[in-house]
Amino acid sequence: MRDPRMSAIGKGLKRRGRLMVQAVSPPRRRLNAMPAQRGPRESSYVAPRAPRLVDSPVFVLSSVRSGSTLLRVLLNSHSRIRAPHEMHLRTVHVQLTRSFSAEAMKALELDKTELEHLLWDRVLHLELTRSGKDVIVDKTPPNTLIWPRLHRYWPNARYILLLRHPGAVIASLTERRRDPDLQSIHAEVLGYAEKLEEARRSLDTHVITYEELTAEPEQTMRGLCEYLGVEWESGMLDYGSRDHGTFRPQLGDWSSTIKSGRIQPARPADPSTELPPRLAELAKAWGYPV
Repeated sequence: MRDPRMSAIGKGLKRRGRLMVQAVSPPRRRLNAMPAQRGPRESSYVAPRAPRLVDSPVFVLSSVRSGSTLLRVLLNSHSRIRAPHEMHLRTVHVQLTRSFSAEAMKALELDKTELEHLLWDRVLHLELTRSGKDVIVDKTPPNTLIWPRLHRYWPNARYILLLRHPGAVIASLTERRRDPDLQSIHAEVLGYAEKLEEARRSLDTHVITYEELTAEPEQTMRGLCEYLGVEWESGMLDYGSRDHGTFRPQLGDWSSTIKSGRIQPARPADPSTELPPRLAELAKAWGYPV
């Protein structure tokens, strides 16, 4: 007869044995099941700049509510210039979703940032090709906040610096928003103004103001055409006779003013409005009365 104690010990060993096997054995996989994903590894690798399809794009640097949509449609009315709605390329990102993705791209001399630039470049080239024109202009105001990145990866890019009196920008934002927070608006306008001043001092830009664009449109656009290396076309001023796509929120100005198809005078800043000290300093540096 078996010793009952030995049977109990044997059962215990078997139970412990099963637990040990389960702990060290690999989990069973279903046929064709995908392996568990792991997060991407951090990498310090910086890829070299890849060739661009569009070597010399044109970027309009401006604050919001500075007349950039008017400038866009005037430029887009030229037979050689394509200036589409705001493309917001800086918000278009690439994700390396597997642990080995970064290593695979590194072997191709690419990284996440350069992949994004290749994608942005492809979008610019696609839009240019579709239009049949040869000069592409991106007039997304938030590009102003990343101008150093644009300059680094498009060293041959050209820049149009569009300025407007900061007081007028503040007034326009305040009027446009439902529940305006003046302190927040001041901070937003100052953020754009600081970057515009950095670009003005650091880049070889063509500087214009919204005020002179609306007061002397032909003279202003003639100067821009010369800067861009294209011939002046008088039809540029009649932008209402051309198709510029839909005017709607997030893609540019959609007000009745821009939809009118006519260049209308810029609304001046209220001279009684006091600007924060730094904004007043920048306005003065740009030639505005404060």
